[in-house]
Amino acid sequence: MRIHPTAIVHPEAVLGEGIEIGPYAVVGAGVELGARTRLMAHAVVEGPSRLGADNTVFPFAVLGTAAQDKRHAEGPGSLEVGSANVFREHVTVHRGTSGRATTLGDHNLFMAGAHAAHDTTIGSQVILANGVLLAGHSKVEDHVTFGGLAGVAQFVRVGESAFVAAGAMCERDVPPFVIVQGDRARVRALNKVGLRRRGLDEASIAALGRAYAVIFASHRPRAEAIAALPSALRDDPWVARLLAALSTG
Repeated sequence: MRIHPTAIVHPEAVLGEGIEIGPYAVVGAGVELGARTRLMAHAVVEGPSRLGADNTVFPFAVLGTAAQDKRHAEGPGSLEVGSANVFREHVTVHRGTSGRATTLGDHNLFMAGAHAAHDTTIGSQVILANGVLLAGHSKVEDHVTFGGLAGVAQFVRVGESAFVAAGAMCERDVPPFVIVQGDRARVRALNKVGLRRRGLDEASIAALGRAYAVIFASHRPRAEAIAALPSALRDDPWVARLLAALSTG
């Protein structure tokens, strides 16, 4: 464990093995840092917050501070972070409200200036480019990638393996596996690059492409388009996941 003499670490903080805390970093009360987590100079983590192993917090990133919300008088929430996440300079992640938690998974990359507000839920393998803003209570599923300065409104869900283009403003749920772009964001294409990077086989990508053409590119009402899908497409497990997400959207 390496703690710089200028760092301020609350005596009640719980520190795992191999922790590194740099100059002028601050670790508050109620904070748990997992093994090998690294806080660089001037990084701040306030509690109640729990970070798993192998996280890296770059200079001037601030995690676990109070929500920007006027209605959390019932008591503070918390921040729950998985493992191997990277928080670049000036990232802010607020804890939840009124006993709820802001929750992050594993292997996420928050680029400089990104913000996750109170009560957000973020899966794993998510990339937020510079300046991305996630409003309170939004939900981001696994393998989502955001371009710079994109925004997500309160209570909006972004489906797995979606690509949210730079500057996109999401005011409604984003379906899984698609690319959305624009202000306001609209579905533009299937995210074939993201699906290949995730490891989907070409047969499933082709099935999703055919399903995309029927559901999103035919200009039919969505319920009618889904009903028109051939059963052979419905049998593909990834198409089934898309349909399940659309049925709960």
